[in-house]
Amino acid sequence: MQFERFIARRFMPRRGDAGFSGPLSGISVAGVALGVLVMVMAVSILRGFQRDITDKVVGFGSHLTVTSYDAATAYTETPIRADSALEERLRAVPGVRHLQAYATKGGMVKTEEQIYGILLRGLAEGYDTTFYHRCLVEGTLPGGPNEVLISSTVGAKLGLRVGDKMRTYFWQGDSYRPRAFAVSGIYRTDLTEMDELYVVGSLATVQRLNDWDSLLVGGYELLVDDYRRLDAVGQRVAAELPYDLRLTTVTEAHPALFSWLDLLNTNITLILAIMCLVSAVAVVSALLIMIFEKSATIGLLKALGASNGAVRRIFLLRATRLVVLGIAIGDALALALSLLQRRFQLLRLDPESYSMSHVPVDLDPWVYLLVSLGTLAVCLLALLLPTASIARIRPSQTMRTEK
Repeated sequence: MQFERFIARRFMPRRGDAGFSGPLSGISVAGVALGVLVMVMAVSILRGFQRDITDKVVGFGSHLTVTSYDAATAYTETPIRADSALEERLRAVPGVRHLQAYATKGGMVKTEEQIYGILLRGLAEGYDTTFYHRCLVEGTLPGGPNEVLISSTVGAKLGLRVGDKMRTYFWQGDSYRPRAFAVSGIYRTDLTEMDELYVVGSLATVQRLNDWDSLLVGGYELLVDDYRRLDAVGQRVAAELPYDLRLTTVTEAHPALFSWLDLLNTNITLILAIMCLVSAVAVVSALLIMIFEKSATIGLLKALGASNGAVRRIFLLRATRLVVLGIAIGDALALALSLLQRRFQLLRLDPESYSMSHVPVDLDPWVYLLVSLGTLAVCLLALLLPTASIARIRPSQTMRTEK
């Protein structure tokens, strides 16, 4: 291979060289770099979009939800009795990271100008409030039974700010039960269907509004360690439940949303296929031109005893260097653009249309590695076709033509 490497280095274009192979090599490097840049950015953005939407939906509804089998409406829950033994069994299931109790209660907020429907979400002590802390834009989380957290959407529609009183009425049988809350904080997720509906309070408040004792809850929420193992963990959790309780995964609770997110994977596959083709065509074009321009040199090498395999390896080494250079440039540009977007959020989005205020980017080293290796493999396979033409070059013909 020392001979092939030496000749391949001599084939590297130099400033002032005549012919098309030099400029076309630069174009092929740019083509590969552009393809890698587009592929990495497309995968990173779509993965970031899927991650952010999933995190927001899970933040409101957890990964797994345990509720009663009895029928209930969206605004009236059938309670279940808290069972410490069941809670311990569920916490011990492999893959379960956290278990928490909750309850919801439908009601409406009345102001001097309008009436607005809400769903009060009561959180138990020990509830994982990481999501709400991350989405908090003003004030604090509720610290008592008479405090609530509202969304910026609800606040804007009703003219409520931190510290204001919120007059609320809840359905209880055939009558309404009034309750006044103080707005302790305002959150924003940009997930319209959630921001327009949920008001966050305490579980004790919902229990009092429903005339429940302290052991009745609306259900349990379970967080898992790895979202990719959601179904497997769900099956193990379901095996621990008694007959009167049912388990619902977050994908079952929001089937349309997660079907749409899965559909984005098709777009990723299409983009990867197209850009790999573009990169391969750019490199193959440069290699074909170089073979045509170096046909006399190929004939001379064969006349001196070089085999077809040795000459083919020379051009493959030359083309591989172009591909690797293009991949390195594309990865560097993608990383720089991703870091700029994450730091400064240069590309903004309409929250009402996209459920987020800026373009999300997921920085995953595996994306860079797999895209780079995939591009290299596709380009090398594509290069086998033009190098096959080397075997048809005869020294007698090329040397006669050169003369």
